[in-house]
Amino acid sequence: MVIKTLDQILEAVRSKPKKRLVAAYANDEHTIEAVNEAVNKGLIEATLVGDKDMILEVCDRLEINPDKFTIVDIKEDTVAANKAVELINNGKGDIIMKGTISTDKYLKAILNKEYGLVPPKGLLAHIAVTQTPRYHKLLIVSDVAIIPHPDLRQKITIVNYLINAAHKLGIERPKVALVAATEQVTEAVPSTIDAAIIAKMADRGQIKGGIVDGPMGFDLAIDEDSVRIKRFKSPVAGDADCILFPNIEAGNVFYKTNNKFAGGLSGAIVAGAKVPIVLTSRGDSPQTKMYSIALGALLA
Repeated sequence: MVIKTLDQILEAVRSKPKKRLVAAYANDEHTIEAVNEAVNKGLIEATLVGDKDMILEVCDRLEINPDKFTIVDIKEDTVAANKAVELINNGKGDIIMKGTISTDKYLKAILNKEYGLVPPKGLLAHIAVTQTPRYHKLLIVSDVAIIPHPDLRQKITIVNYLINAAHKLGIERPKVALVAATEQVTEAVPSTIDAAIIAKMADRGQIKGGIVDGPMGFDLAIDEDSVRIKRFKSPVAGDADCILFPNIEAGNVFYKTNNKFAGGLSGAIVAGAKVPIVLTSRGDSPQTKMYSIALGALLA
């Protein structure tokens, strides 16, 4: 079944054996509330690594029964992050989530060369699944939060992450649009050259599992009227399942505009580690955090 809405991700996850989420330094209301909701909906089992006294105090304030969680009592944030990574490496977790620890400390534990979760020469990239009232299906996009200016090698890896995520959503041959400011290949816009190379690699079977084309403007990727008016020929245009943005500015503005201004919804994870990484922002809504946890469980 092709998953067409974010709520259908919840349904798909509930139909499978539960995955275990490990939350690193989960002392805050935002994390505990989101994890509690995911447990209540039958999406996951959960381990909270952090200051047990603070966790119990938050649970009492929110009227949450702490017995539904496994709590690992660690008072210091970096030690808690390292413990969360250790639990994942020992097979006691399938998803890792950031709590109140800073992002740099959280990622430092994940990226540690001796005991972290990223293989040698691995690449972390942010994958978001967005739902907007103006589009007829889910749109999987990257990178909006991790890599400022991905080079050609990194873009190729991200395209493969996008295709893999689309497969998990039931899309057998996802259409991947390589977005740039123009559909013309020109030295003046380097992202168009990268897009042309990646598209040709896909044509020759060097990238498998999807239909990849570009460069093209965002309008051409998602709007059939623009495709018709501009007479643009592409098997992807107007019906993209996935978008590769040329840089973090383009991706981040799209992501936040969709969520904050266009009435859209989203869930997101970081791909490239042994397990999906949930890296939500304090500005994300509880609903976004819920969908992110569900997406992590689906991809785990």
